[in-house]
Amino acid sequence: MTNALIFKNESLNKYNSWRVGGAADNLFTPKNLEELKNFLKEGKYLKPLTFIGLGSNVLVRDGGIRGTVIVIHAALNEIQMTDDSIYAEAGNTCAKIAKNLAKEHYVGGEFFAGIPGTVGGALAMNAGCYGSETWNYVTQVNMIDEEGNIVIRPKNEFLISYREVVKPKLNEWFVGAWFNFKRDMTADPESKIKEYLNHRKNTQPLNWPTAGSTFRNPKDTFAAKLIEECGLKGYRVGNAEVSDKHANFIINLGKASAKDIEDIIDHIESEVFKRKGIKLEREVKILGDFLNR
Repeated sequence: MTNALIFKNESLNKYNSWRVGGAADNLFTPKNLEELKNFLKEGKYLKPLTFIGLGSNVLVRDGGIRGTVIVIHAALNEIQMTDDSIYAEAGNTCAKIAKNLAKEHYVGGEFFAGIPGTVGGALAMNAGCYGSETWNYVTQVNMIDEEGNIVIRPKNEFLISYREVVKPKLNEWFVGAWFNFKRDMTADPESKIKEYLNHRKNTQPLNWPTAGSTFRNPKDTFAAKLIEECGLKGYRVGNAEVSDKHANFIINLGKASAKDIEDIIDHIESEVFKRKGIKLEREVKILGDFLNR
């Protein structure tokens, strides 16, 4: 029997990087994988389940999320390194993974420094930047199902594409992954990380609450370029605004609602399609209910 602490009607605005959204019916933050397994095995939780990490790629609607939200950031934070494999639990931040890899002279993982989320989130959407993607380096993953069973699945059981991963079973969630980064004692991955972080600082509105890139890049062009060419930089609804620094970022100016942000997303999609004939695909995942449900 687990003594899991369940928060009821817990506001989710502090659990996502846009700092918006309503409450979760129930919210659970496990201390570790064992506690998460026991919690699910008992089966006394309110369904459906929603897993989030840093909430850096989601928009939580103002009506909140039904069922139980499980926050894995800071709970599933184990990292194991051997000469031929790296295992990282899903709650680790990508920045932490990049730092740990570089410190031990593993190369290829420097791009993780530019991803503002967790390993679990990166696995779920095949996050990437600077020419690399998460699943380029994955060999197999640890999944957990709604009954608390752990399943090891090889990479070839997933359909992987640009910013999209289709799982073999819908009701399983990532709790860890094995990566095949190689060690090179002559390389200087820390310098590359500094270069990437400087680029982020100079091109992205890091001093505002955002969820990173709002839209996926269409083939042969950039979403930010299309949005800017449609004159939408600085476009504002309520207290949300398209960033002047990077047009694919929507910023919360302080007291934005999720509806403000979603209205901007809808407007961008409409304008880009009307003016450019291109249907933008969302990179952020919208969760929960509208306020008046």
